[in-house]
Amino acid sequence: MFEMARDFVKLDTSYEVVGAYLSPVGDAYKKLGLAAAEHRIKMCELAVSSSWITVDPWEALHKEYLPTADVLDHFDQEINKDGGVETATGERKRVKVSLLAGADLMETMSTPGVWSPKDLDRILGNYGAFIIERAGTDAMEAVSTASLQRFQDNINIIPQMIKNDVSSTKIRLFLKKDLSVRYLIPDPVVKYIEAHGLFEDSETLSQRENGKSARNEDAREQASTS
Repeated sequence: MFEMARDFVKLDTSYEVVGAYLSPVGDAYKKLGLAAAEHRIKMCELAVSSSWITVDPWEALHKEYLPTADVLDHFDQEINKDGGVETATGERKRVKVSLLAGADLMETMSTPGVWSPKDLDRILGNYGAFIIERAGTDAMEAVSTASLQRFQDNINIIPQMIKNDVSSTKIRLFLKKDLSVRYLIPDPVVKYIEAHGLFEDSETLSQRENGKSARNEDAREQASTS
């Protein structure tokens, strides 16, 4: 997503991308199937292999739920508190913070009653958004709804030049079914998930533990008879 967004910014806007952050949600978000915040922070850190993308655990480490608008305020305050970032000439310039998200999030923003109108004003009015197209979701239709129409100038729809239907929801579903996710997500993340038994349903986990116990028992029996 970040690479697509940076290409779009370079080719279709007057902005320059100076950095990007992954901000995992906290445990108080309580979305079904999410791993604990400590694991999601670590997986994000393992997934990042870039000089301009980093992970900020600030949101994830909060015990209380933080609205997206508050998280964007946090980034704005931290990045711009000393006048912004230093340029090659030594001058400091304020940075425009924006939200990067998939089209499915934009669809929820266009649904009445899901988002606070005050938060939408702060997110889309103050910061703006870069939205990646996603299969099965019509981002343009969402933006044209009455609730979002007034923010159209601050919402940038990024077309997927190479279609990619991978999502965190699908990855979790694959893992629960004990299907391979190699080459769908970075290998260090796959190894971390396997090492900590994340996202496995109770039946799969029980079968794996029973198989491990049986192998250990066979090993003990062989050792005692040799």
